[in-house]
Parts: sequence; structure tokens; C-alpha cells
Amino acid sequence: MDLLPRSPAEFGSGPYWDRFFRQRGQRPFEWYGTLPQLCPILRKYLRPRDKVLVVGCGNSELSEQMYDTGMCEDIVNIDISDTVIHQMRERSGSKRPKMSYLLMDMLQMDFPDAHFHVVLDKGTLDAILTDEEEATLAKADKMLAEISRVLQVGGRYLCVSLAQAHVLKKAVEYFSQEGWVVRVHQVASSGDKQQFVLPVFVYVMTKFRKIPGSAPQILEICPEEQDKPMRVESAEQLVAAVKDRQHYALLCSQLSKSPCGEQVSLDLCDKESGKPRYTLHVVDSPSVKPPRDNRFAIFIIPQGRETEWLFGTEEGRRQLSTSAGFGRLVTVALHREQHYEGMAGIQAELSGKVMELAPPGLPARQQVPFLSVGGDIGVRTVQHCDTSPLSGEYVVEDVKGDGTCYFRRLIFLRNRNVVQSEARLLSSVPLPGQKKRRKDKKKPSPAEPPTAIDKSYLCCEHHKAMVAGLCLLGGPNPLPGTPLAVLVVGLGGGSLPLFIHDYFSQAHVAVVEIDPSMLEVATRWFGFSQGDRMQVHVSDGLDYVAKLAAEDQYDAIMFDVDSKDLTVGMSCPPPAFVEKPFLQKVKTILKPEGVFVLNLVCRDIWLKDSVLATLREIFPLLYTRRIEGEVNEILFCQLSPEGRRDPTELGARARALEQELRQPGHPWDSSYALADMLQAVKIL
Repeated sequence: MDLLPRSPAEFGSGPYWDRFFRQRGQRPFEWYGTLPQLCPILRKYLRPRDKVLVVGCGNSELSEQMYDTGMCEDIVNIDISDTVIHQMRERSGSKRPKMSYLLMDMLQMDFPDAHFHVVLDKGTLDAILTDEEEATLAKADKMLAEISRVLQVGGRYLCVSLAQAHVLKKAVEYFSQEGWVVRVHQVASSGDKQQFVLPVFVYVMTKFRKIPGSAPQILEICPEEQDKPMRVESAEQLVAAVKDRQHYALLCSQLSKSPCGEQVSLDLCDKESGKPRYTLHVVDSPSVKPPRDNRFAIFIIPQGRETEWLFGTEEGRRQLSTSAGFGRLVTVALHREQHYEGMAGIQAELSGKVMELAPPGLPARQQVPFLSVGGDIGVRTVQHCDTSPLSGEYVVEDVKGDGTCYFRRLIFLRNRNVVQSEARLLSSVPLPGQKKRRKDKKKPSPAEPPTAIDKSYLCCEHHKAMVAGLCLLGGPNPLPGTPLAVLVVGLGGGSLPLFIHDYFSQAHVAVVEIDPSMLEVATRWFGFSQGDRMQVHVSDGLDYVAKLAAEDQYDAIMFDVDSKDLTVGMSCPPPAFVEKPFLQKVKTILKPEGVFVLNLVCRDIWLKDSVLATLREIFPLLYTRRIEGEVNEILFCQLSPEGRRDPTELGARARALEQELRQPGHPWDSSYALADMLQAVKIL
């Protein structure tokens, strides 16, 4: 039996609805839900003594159920279908004496002005506003004008709708311009199979007398999970907020029916501030054939570790999901601006929401485990936050790593998942060569993180590779006591120039940093200091290098400078640093047996190939070292092809340098592995 109209325009036609209800018979047709689903919202705005008008009532049981439950009894139902009005009068009979059914066109109603306290509409505005043609919009204007006319001041128009963008926009703009208060509720899902994939909304338009002049609009939205309304500034923002909830419902519907081929990402926002509180990634592992109890799990990423490869990249999360052995894993990252009440609090907060992301076929009462590293949510302490005119907003924060290690990080919030600089904090355990604490002295609390910077430790793998590049210098190995002139462009937290300064006792290091805020951050928060052998020049690296004379010769030149332009596929260095004229200038200030070391972070394959081709034109000898698990690639450039060494020889030179660098009072970490860094280089 075909009950659908031949065209959307028939939704506003009396003959169509007569035919529809004759064919359907006495079976109730419920648009957008039943009273049990709508009751939590309707009861807020309906009072037992209210005089209620239901427009486009159809053969829904909603009015009967409101009457029978005592929600309200003085109800007038109207419809343009003579067939359905006759059916409903017969069905209701004398059981509900205060309720009536009238054949009437809502575009031209017979009621006097200000006759009703409430007008209830379940799907009727949606049926009228099938498109945005001029005639359709004019019909909608008539409907809304009539509703406005028959409502008392203080009365409410309750419209149940799927909230298509053009329908919501029309209703919101019409009533807000009339000075009404506009509120949109999302109807909570019942958990059963839904009639529609999209969620149902209730517009609550409260009539106020129109105030002459430009009175502020009051526009609010109430998501399904909260009662307190959230104020928005414009009709566009309200439509966008509803659209976000519709997209989320579509996403949940898709995830409930089939595995996701690509990882899905979404933010869950704080109810009060509207700012992101959790970032979720849904990862399906088709290759995993989990037992019945291992189909779905939630993984809480410890605070501060969301930037690590395992948690912060698609490949890493895929590996995490596979190793965890679950068919679907949802990773949850915690935001630094938010406060969390431990694992139990997070579990209580997320349990209901994450079940909406469950894989197809998961039993309703299946226990879903919450996993983490070490069973806790980690530690993150924001030490400092500020805004730089050049780098934008940034934070300095201390986070707990594996075991008992703590790290200090500099994060630029324009790219919040990338650690700009990192340093290990010294623990209370004495380092080699240090004296132990006296037993009678007060020990620090184990829960209290350390604050002193471990200047001997290089956190970043690409910094270890850049230091290893000093083994490429001509002649014998650059012994720690050998005079070296080193130019570093890009300060960050200062760990790279600090390490070279401390471990190469005769090295003179010149650092160029464009952002004076970063010099302050490095000095105050990362233990950086200047001296006879360490000078910082606050300048644009391009200008500084361009002004150097040919007599200013360096044994090593290192570029570790990020790009402020996130639209380019290369985030390090800025494109101007690898243009041919500038590289020609770099060549003139590099000693004949020196090494130019470049940290390249480029996701654009074409752009990367172009950069490598330009470097090969300038520097006859070019080595490359990929950093495992990262986009970084370290390029070692030299002027003389005769200085070419194979990886085995480079590894031997690196091992010799390691032995020289293991000086008393300078702790050496086994993770530096300079030999491994150089044995993995490729010659381009």
C-alpha cells in the first residue's frame, strides 16, 4: 500500500490526507514519537488548566494520552482532513468530554485572538515547509502568523520537528524577530529502534509583547543529556548547534550498522562552557577476530600523552587497537582546560555516551571495559600560559610519562597535538656523581612532581639525530674539547643548543630566535641561560643569515624552526628557508668540511621532493635519517662528495664520540644511541 505523496506539495493538501487516513484505517500514525518519549519536555511547558490547540492532529494518540494522564484536558484538535476528524470523533466518543475535534484549516482559523495558552504541533510545520519555494514560504508565514494570533502573551508554541535546517531557520527567525523567546530541546532517544535516524527536536517559542527598537534576541538550546539551556548568539549558531547533533546521530547510526573503514574522530564538549572536554577516536580492527567479550573497549589516554605516536596518530591508534585485541576500540583524549575526577569519574561520565558508538550486534547488557596505561588518567599541571604575537597562544605544562618520569612541555595551541619543546624533570633519585640525601632530611612527597630541568637529557629523537650529525664533521671526531662554531636557528625550549654547549666544552653556540617570548619561556621554564659560549640573537633567521659575512664560518649549522603557516604541507622549516638563494647563502657560511643539519617535517610528497632536489643542487653530499614513528626527517648536507662515509663507518665514529661524551658530571643516557642514529642514514 503506497501512502507516500506523489510530490512534497501534497503534504499540505486536504484530499491527500483524506486518502491517507482512509487507506491507513484506525491504526494511529505517530509522527516523531509518542507521549512517553515527548513527556519529559512537554510536561515542562503544559499545565493542567491550560487551553491547548493541537494543529494537524491526524489520528495520533498524543492528545488522548495527555488527557488520560491528567497532563491537560481542555484540548482542541484541528485538521484539514474530514476523514480523520470523523475517525477521531468516533474513537474518542464521550470518554473525553472536554476535548474536541474540529475540521479547520490552520492557515485560516476561526478562533478569536489570544484564545489559547499552548499551541502544539507534531510534525505539521515540517509537512508544510517541504521546500524553500516562494509559495511554500508564504504558506509557512500564514501558519506561523495564525499561531501567533491565537496565542496569549506568555503562551507557548510547542513544535515537534526533525529540524531540517530551512525549517528551523524559518521558525527561529520568524518568532525571534517578533520578540519571542526561542528554545530548542533535543528529545532523548528511547534506546529502542528509532523511526528516524535523525533525532527529534521540540521548538519552544514563548510569546512576549514586541518591544519597539532592537531588543536582544533570546535563543537557547537544551541538548538531550541536560536540562539547563545553553544560550547562543544568533539564529545561525542555533541552526549550527542542531546540525552538530544531527551529524552525531547519523554517525552513531552508521557505526551501529557496520565497521568504519576510516578512523572516526569527534569532540564531546563541556556542558557549561561548550569547550571540548573529550576527543574520541573510533578505531575498528577488521583483522582482529575477538572473542565475544572482546568486541568493544574504551581506552583512556593519560593526560599529557595524547601527543605520543601511539595515541596521537592514526597508525599508532591502529596498532594500539590491534595489540589490545578488541574489534572496536574508542580512544579518549582528555583536554588540558578541563578538570577530571579520576578514572571512576570519567567512566561514570562517559558510560552512556560511548555506548552510542558500540559496534553492530553488541548485546545490550554487555560490560564494556575502560582501559588505560597503568590504570590511571595521568598527571598534567599547566605551569604557564600566555599569548605571543608571533606564535599565538601557548602553554607550558608538566606531565607524567611512563613510570615515575615527569616531563615539561611547550605546546602551541594552534597545533595542540604537537609538542614544540620537551625536557625531562629531575627526580629525587641522585644522578651519577651526585651525593645522596642525608637520611635525617625531609624527603619529598612521592606524589609531588619534580621541578628542576634535567639539562643532560634530550627528549626529542630528532634532536638526538641532529647531535649525531656532528660525527660527519671532517677530520677526526669532534672531540668534546675541540673548538666548534655552531649556529642554531630556532630556540624553542633550548634543549638542543644547551646540550651542545654542555657536552662540547669548546663549542661556541649562536642561537637565532624570531620570537622574544620563546627566549623568555626557555629561560624561565626550561633552564636555558646565556654566557660566553652561548648567545641568543632575537631576529628573523632569514635576515640574520643574509647579513652574515663570508668570513663568519661555522662548523655546524642547524635549522630547527617551525612554520607559523599551517596551510602549507611543510611545518618545519618555513618554505623560505629551503629556497635556493637562501641555501646558497647558507653554503657560503659553512666551513668546507662542515655539516648543515635540517629538521624537515613535510607531509606533501611533491613539496618534499622539490626540497630534496634543491638541496642536492647546493650540497653535493646529502644524507637522510627518518625518525621512526614521526614525520620528521633529518637531512645532513655537506659540501664535499669526497667526505662520503658509509653507515658502518658513521656508526663507528658515533660510538667513539659517545665514549668521549661520557664525562664525569655529565650523565649519559643509553637512549641517545648516536651510533644507531647514524647507522640508519641513507645517502641521497
